[in-house]
Amino acid sequence: MPAYYSYETFVNDVKSLVDKTADFQPEALLAIARGGLTLAHAFALATDNRNLFSVNSVLYDGEVKRSHAKLTNIPDLSGMKRVLILDDIVDSGETLKGVLNVLHERYPDIDFKSASLFYKQSSDIQPDYTLHEATEWIDFFWEKDFLPQ
Repeated sequence: MPAYYSYETFVNDVKSLVDKTADFQPEALLAIARGGLTLAHAFALATDNRNLFSVNSVLYDGEVKRSHAKLTNIPDLSGMKRVLILDDIVDSGETLKGVLNVLHERYPDIDFKSASLFYKQSSDIQPDYTLHEATEWIDFFWEKDFLPQ
């Protein structure tokens, strides 16, 4: 049975991530859509950061995994010095690696850091800031509570 991730836990986790990332002081936040959108929105509100962007990443076509993440809607981050990338979970790490590769290529002078609620130890890359190790499937409240099943 999947682990349920509640809104109440999320609220506390956002506060914890804000505290953990305080030393970085990001000028902008970048959500990896779709999983990182809820986290990034809450994080932006908690830190009063209005420089909130998103990038779309698709690693699966239905149940078929792509050879690499397809990225679209890459925002203009010109002039930024520090950007925090936010996602709900770093699973295989392929999405985060793909996003970082494109961003480093386009913006070599920006300091990028990543944060997630969950990570897997088996991931190819670990986020700079994270809270929980994922050892089972997670049903996030934003996926289960608000959408028709």
